[in-house]
Amino acid sequence: MRTKSLKKNKINVITLGCSKNTYDSEVLMGQLKASGKDVVHEQEGNIVVINTCGFIDNAKAESVNTILEYADKKERGIVDKVFVTGCLSERYRPDLEKEIPNVDQYFGTTELPLLLKALGADYKHELLGERLTTTPKNYAYLKIAEGCDRPCSFCAIPIMRGKHVSQSIEKLVKEAEGLAKNGVKELILIAQDLTYYGLDLYKKRNLAELLENLVKVEGIEWIRLHYAFPTGFPMDVLELMKREPKICNYIDIPLQHISDKILKSMKRGTTKEKTTKLLKDFREAVPGMTIRTTLIVGYPGETQEDFEIMRDWVQEMKFERLGCFTYSHEENTGAFVLEDDVPEEVKKARAQEIMDLQSQISWDLNQEKVGQTFKCIIDRKEGEHFVGRTEFDSPDVDNEVLIDAAKFYVKTGEFVNVKIIEATEYDLYGEPV
Repeated sequence: MRTKSLKKNKINVITLGCSKNTYDSEVLMGQLKASGKDVVHEQEGNIVVINTCGFIDNAKAESVNTILEYADKKERGIVDKVFVTGCLSERYRPDLEKEIPNVDQYFGTTELPLLLKALGADYKHELLGERLTTTPKNYAYLKIAEGCDRPCSFCAIPIMRGKHVSQSIEKLVKEAEGLAKNGVKELILIAQDLTYYGLDLYKKRNLAELLENLVKVEGIEWIRLHYAFPTGFPMDVLELMKREPKICNYIDIPLQHISDKILKSMKRGTTKEKTTKLLKDFREAVPGMTIRTTLIVGYPGETQEDFEIMRDWVQEMKFERLGCFTYSHEENTGAFVLEDDVPEEVKKARAQEIMDLQSQISWDLNQEKVGQTFKCIIDRKEGEHFVGRTEFDSPDVDNEVLIDAAKFYVKTGEFVNVKIIEATEYDLYGEPV
């Protein structure tokens, strides 16, 4: 017994789900380290904290399987304690406590101080914005707001994350300065809804003012915008994007659908005509910008005609980056009262059709890049290649630039100019110049 009590605890934080969860895990790890705890990310540790995702069926299944895996490891004495936090835990805590009782404790998305206490650590308010980043050293996520006030019928995020709460410009600038001192060169701004930023704090949409302040942070060379909402988009952001070289000519704007009937049922507050005009305004304001979007197929009531409207529109708009998901019927959302009437195989076939179409669009757009030179950030070395990105690509979801490591040496974490010599649907091959 005595040796057990003398064993030094190592806390292993496991992150599932989106970049917002990555950020939350990093904050948790920063707090634990400040309390003198030995903490690692997705390595070996005798105490495990699982930061779960509860967004759609696949993500929920992955979270549940991970909890079961570590509950079993606890049962077998491989780990000593298992704690669960994040969106799945926020949304389904009573069910989880009943079904998987071998977890030591479950916590919601706003219970960081309680989780820290359970881990024998104190919540330190003075650590504002300090965290242990888990991404490659050259980029980091900056969460500018939490929660969402939008009423989208398919989405459970407000249930799990609550109302929209913006972080102050001062706090975010301080956080960005800390990241830059640690070698971060690229900030990826994330929120459930960037478009809404500042309405609660400053009584106006204030994303442009935040960006004006962030571009002044020394050491930061790229600022990237993720998850903007199409309704009420602050157009002054585009003027700034065009004028300010540090702001990447890139925006991630999930549009979800384009058939007016489906948009209305989804409570998106927009129409096909308004959305098409917005995108044309984007391209006019910032020529050459990259637009990333995501779409949902198989929403309740989606007919073949609705799907074809979307498919034809994707062909017409030629998005540089696009992802497509099948609809997931989520309890307590507005759409849950509707019949989930599109068969699973139809959903999958429609998603595949959209992605096949996008693959061709991406191929065509990438061929145009051959012979051009781009400033790239080098994220890592993988196998026989150094892997980098242009300003038009976000990590993990977009195109990558591959450089033959047998012929060339480039430093990871640094910027380098790369001439594109070949392109496939989703990868560019290049040589440093």
